[in-house]
Amino acid sequence: MTRIAQSEYARRRQALMQQMVPGSIAILPAAPVHVRNRDVEYDYRQDSDFQYLTGFPEPEAVLALIPGREHGEYVLFCRERNPERELWDGLRAGQEGAVRDYGADDAFPIDDIDDILPGLIEGRSRVYYALGANPEFDRQLVGWINAIRSKVRQGATPPSEFGALDHLLHDMRLFKSPAEIEVMKAAAAISARAHVRAMQASRAGLSEYHLEAELDYEFRKGGARLPAYGSIVASGRNACILHYRENDAPLRDGDLVLIDAGCEIDCYASDITRTFPVSGRFSPEQKAIYELVLAAQAAAFAEIAPGKHWNQAHEATVRVITAGLVELGLLAGEVDQLIECEAYKPFYMHRAGHWLGMDVHDVGDYKIGGVWRELEPGMCLTVEPGIYIAHDNQSVAERWRGIGVRIEDDVVVTADGCEILTAGVPKTVAEIEALMAAARSQAA
Repeated sequence: MTRIAQSEYARRRQALMQQMVPGSIAILPAAPVHVRNRDVEYDYRQDSDFQYLTGFPEPEAVLALIPGREHGEYVLFCRERNPERELWDGLRAGQEGAVRDYGADDAFPIDDIDDILPGLIEGRSRVYYALGANPEFDRQLVGWINAIRSKVRQGATPPSEFGALDHLLHDMRLFKSPAEIEVMKAAAAISARAHVRAMQASRAGLSEYHLEAELDYEFRKGGARLPAYGSIVASGRNACILHYRENDAPLRDGDLVLIDAGCEIDCYASDITRTFPVSGRFSPEQKAIYELVLAAQAAAFAEIAPGKHWNQAHEATVRVITAGLVELGLLAGEVDQLIECEAYKPFYMHRAGHWLGMDVHDVGDYKIGGVWRELEPGMCLTVEPGIYIAHDNQSVAERWRGIGVRIEDDVVVTADGCEILTAGVPKTVAEIEALMAAARSQAA
């Protein structure tokens, strides 16, 4: 059962239509089914834009929004009820369910779209559509428009222009409603429990995939159908590979393990990273790097508030990390100059965060007119500074090599700052060591 009410989907559709020019139509297809191999399909996940406007969970569907249409502005094409197919694949809403349960004003069988949709497009001056996002549907849409053009001599009026649907829709998605934030909190709570479980299970002799299994168990136990993205469980030098995905190396005493993982609830993502010692105790070097990253994250939180621009949080992490690397002897020079020449980048090569929402790297512009965007209440983002010292970095002493640390939390911008959605995972050195010591004590 979705946690977003149908009334909210209706408000979103109305808000979008109010931005559309008079006499236009918006068209959006559902996500296609993808084949994994031969006749096996990947688990289905709805297109985020389609989900945002409809809440409709099925494939083979098309949404049309037609402002001012006398017989209803929200038209949904979807599969018909089919008892034989439903026996194999599960229940379908059908046209009655599309109207009754998903708020459609009109619903038609998807098999009839070639006969009906061109008539809805005809006479509309502009078509709002995300051209290029679905090449197969692009061809269908062009075919329908060409069919209208072929009847111009008979009085048909084809649309004269396309508009970028995603330009309007993605700015709407950037601002989360209270209901959306509650769903994201639910996802964050499940993911937090999963990270705690992985910390408690960690010990030398296991493999990275053992911890991934603990994450997956807690995700599913909490009601999440899918991870929001491929989980990263990276121990030792693997933690210095930003998008490490093998998750099959052994966990060794003395190493750190970096876990970047989060689940998805009702198509809303969480995104958490924690780094902890495999056997429960940080070495002095690991602790020094860890606490530097933690200080950088705290500095970023202080720069997230309405009126502050997107890049201020990143700039704060760069300054803290650069100064800290100088203090530890991993960089040499004056901090401002080192920042200007980006001397920190071999250790900290990514940005401090990204938008978060229905996509883990969510939609929304970071700059407007070439200027960093100002933060506003309702925007959700991650804060994830890191330091990565490659195992073959000859510019540092050997005792530092192979240490990779990232700490990531999800926040929502509030009226006077930000709220951390993922605070349920221990984060200080003392908290992590205490949690892992308690787990070992209970297992003994």
